Amino acid sequence: MVTAESVLELLEILGTDPEIPSVSIRDLGIVRSVEVDAAGSDTQVTVTLSPTYSGCPATRVIEADVRDTIKRAGVGKVVVRQQLNPPWTTDWITESGRRCLREAGITPPACWASHPAASEADVECPRCGSRDTRLIAGFGSTP
Repeated sequence: MVTAESVLELLEILGTDPEIPSVSIRDLGIVRSVEVDAAGSDTQVTVTLSPTYSGCPATRVIEADVRDTIKRAGVGKVVVRQQLNPPWTTDWITESGRRCLREAGITPPACWASHPAASEADVECPRCGSRDTRLIAGFGSTP
């Protein structure tokens, strides 16, 4: 039987951002919700995603991967929706996702919304731990 939790677990294992394949889309915080409708003969799964930024070039690839991954698990109908409001924030990255990003050499941004006093100076290097850092890319990873 397909449940929202089983779909989330599937996306944890198989769903990744093509630009950052070391972290799952669930850990990245772009999976906003999963709904399962098992009424009738076909099960329908609806997944709502929030792209990391409006116009993200990976959005269509992620949507197709989510759809294909869930269909391969035996679900007949999969609907993938976008939710742009509220916009995605780095606060939604899980601790596991932050660890995966650091291990890939990417410094996850500070949690700005939950810690408004945080600044760029609060970001440490993922390789050596130094706080003597500077922002060199506003979008995307810079390994």
